[in-house]
Amino acid sequence: MVVRIAGQRMYLWRAVDHEGEILDMLVQRRRDKRAALRLMRKLLRKQGFAPKLLVTDKLGSYGSAFRHLRLTCPHDQGIRKNNRAENSHQTVRRRERKMQRFKSAGSAQRFLSVCPRTC
Repeated sequence: MVVRIAGQRMYLWRAVDHEGEILDMLVQRRRDKRAALRLMRKLLRKQGFAPKLLVTDKLGSYGSAFRHLRLTCPHDQGIRKNNRAENSHQTVRRRERKMQRFKSAGSAQRFLSVCPRTC
């Protein structure tokens, strides 16, 4: 998901489980391998175990980060495979409009770390 923060384009990375519950979120300036690695490492540390299945969109940085971490689970990419993650953006979009956009990346990250429990 793309958000504008202080006039700059930032990307909201989000990890969602099979039931649609938000596991983790991260605000990054880029959508490259390094950003994907940061999200995946943070998620693996927080969860404590490797996933059984990884579903992403067709962005190439997910695949390269997946190979770099040497995960053994299947990696599924497809057109409508990641709809759970995309649908979870709706509450953030609504809140972003109410707040008249986020003012900084730090404030967005703080809000989003609390958001799964309040949105």
